[in-house]
Amino acid sequence: MKTLNTVQGFHKAGRIISKVVFILCIVGAALCVAGIVSLALMPEGFKIGDVTFAAFVKKEAGVSVNTCYAYLAMGIAFCAGEAVLSKFAELYFKRELKAGTPFTFEGAKELIRLGILSLVIPAAAAAVAAIAHAVISSVLGDVAENNWNDAFSFGMGFMFIFTGFICRHGAELNAERSAEQKTAE
Repeated sequence: MKTLNTVQGFHKAGRIISKVVFILCIVGAALCVAGIVSLALMPEGFKIGDVTFAAFVKKEAGVSVNTCYAYLAMGIAFCAGEAVLSKFAELYFKRELKAGTPFTFEGAKELIRLGILSLVIPAAAAAVAAIAHAVISSVLGDVAENNWNDAFSFGMGFMFIFTGFICRHGAELNAERSAEQKTAE
């Protein structure tokens, strides 16, 4: 029972972390939108001291304003994808805590689905980000290369799938044990 309490503690932490990540992703996407809008509304000759805004960005950030547009658009895609994924994770943790154990057939199925989504959603977000980058690059020009790497999400996806199969096996063992107990009575 002590181990189950530990597992439930991890699931409580997972639910909280998923909720926090969801909120941060929404805030991140909103800030990216605000960044794009503020760049678009910035007057062409706007100066900071004796330097134009475009020269200031180039000097301080090391990228062009057009690259900022591209990176902010990519940020919206990545934040949106991770927000969706974190919401699915939060729902899994909430349902698992309600069930009281990770070893249920429904929970295992949902965990495997979460693993598949952890593989698909970041890949789709990366594709949308690459398309946004390509479009902005072709329309505006002077955009730095896109070199995003999202290998972490793939590792998490495979981990969720693997854990889902372990939980399914535990659910099968629980079902067998329950059936044996019923026949013994």
